[in-house]
Amino acid sequence: MTRRLCLVTGASAGIGKAFAHVYASHGYDVFLTARRADRLELLASEIRLRHGVEAFVATADLAEAGAVDKLLATVAAEGRDIDALVNNAGYGLAGAYAQTSWSDQQAFLQVMTVAPAELAHKVLPGMLERRFGRIVNVASLAGLVPGSAGHTLYGAVKALLVRFSQSLHLETQGTGVHVTALCPGFTYSEFHDVNGTRDAMNGLPAWLWLGADEVAAIGYEAAEANRAVSVSGSPNKAIAALAKILPDDWALAVMARQSRRFRRT
Repeated sequence: MTRRLCLVTGASAGIGKAFAHVYASHGYDVFLTARRADRLELLASEIRLRHGVEAFVATADLAEAGAVDKLLATVAAEGRDIDALVNNAGYGLAGAYAQTSWSDQQAFLQVMTVAPAELAHKVLPGMLERRFGRIVNVASLAGLVPGSAGHTLYGAVKALLVRFSQSLHLETQGTGVHVTALCPGFTYSEFHDVNGTRDAMNGLPAWLWLGADEVAAIGYEAAEANRAVSVSGSPNKAIAALAKILPDDWALAVMARQSRRFRRT
């Protein structure tokens, strides 16, 4: 019998890599995509040896037009259907909005909003027909709290992923398709090295951080339980709850103070 297949975007490192291992450990074959072929090939080899499942690799830059269709065509060429989708690819675009180029912001929106929405839209009909599917949209605690200075669109796109996931979760009730927005807080990965905020991150207390493996395991369990939104870690749950009850102006003032600690503006 053919095993189910999980497509993981941004699979070359961090939470994406951890999700690939988690789904493989539960008997899924995995289809790994990111921009770095060498890392994907290494991860595929690790997964085959450790979990005894098949791992496919396809490089893709989701900022490019047509990247989603090309990726899905590669999956179809293997004669496979996508049973689980982890929309994880993403990054932070540091700096104040006016100090960045529109081309960079446009590419950011393509990767962070258009590509995950397009992937979900194009794999969902098959999931509904087979009456089984899992869609995990990796959002962020940043999507549940007020905006902050710097990384101007980051919280906004993560909030969109949360609301998108909630709506799709409701639309798929009773169909066998589960949709979850996973909202991690600070996670040990190379995310902050890439966007140039590692030095600032090193000043944050250890209790705020979780490992990527922990985050991915929480996301997998939330998707299986069909929870619309899952916040990883007790401190992050407390922060999200506090953001809901604080008056908006108070919460925004708190974010203004905290932004100076960990944002490049």
